[in-house]
Amino acid sequence: MVLQTEKRYYTPEEYLELEEKAEYKNEYRDGEIIPMTGGTTNHNKIALNFCRKFPLTVQGQDYEIYIGDVKLSIPRYRINTYPDVMVIKGKPIYEGTGKTIITNPLLIVEVLSNSTKNYDKTDKFKYYRSIPGFQEYIMIDQYSFAVEQFAKQAEGQWIFKEYEGENAVLVLDSIDFQIALRDIYERVDFELIEEYSNPI
Repeated sequence: MVLQTEKRYYTPEEYLELEEKAEYKNEYRDGEIIPMTGGTTNHNKIALNFCRKFPLTVQGQDYEIYIGDVKLSIPRYRINTYPDVMVIKGKPIYEGTGKTIITNPLLIVEVLSNSTKNYDKTDKFKYYRSIPGFQEYIMIDQYSFAVEQFAKQAEGQWIFKEYEGENAVLVLDSIDFQIALRDIYERVDFELIEEYSNPI
């Protein structure tokens, strides 16, 4: 006989209290606390490369860029998560009185891994789309020169583009900025991925 263990649900306040003491990052999804998987060195390099190349001032407009450790609140779905990269135009708008949870990303970048790509492309994108000022979603493949881009054109209308090959150039829609894929993948070792995926 298999015993059914009752699933524990947490309030947002309980999650935040536990997260302050946690050794590893966790996502909050409508009452559930979901442990986040650790990223590879290549995953980290890709996110860092994007941040390093992104200018904080574009045509006189100020932007803030955050990587990995800053929480994003998505009130409509009761979600707290940690996008790989977030870009904010102007100043961050915080949830509550602290300065640990923001609510107003203009652009989000996720570096896809085999364990998270389905979630990043489906439910997570749906959650992100509920954020009023969110305009652009970039998904970067960790295993090859490949980037997917969704740019908001009107309410409920998103335009999809894809870029492949190291000579391709990602052109952002919400910000006057472009970056070559070879720069996004600078110092990324695809052979290391191959060895890890196919151990002898």
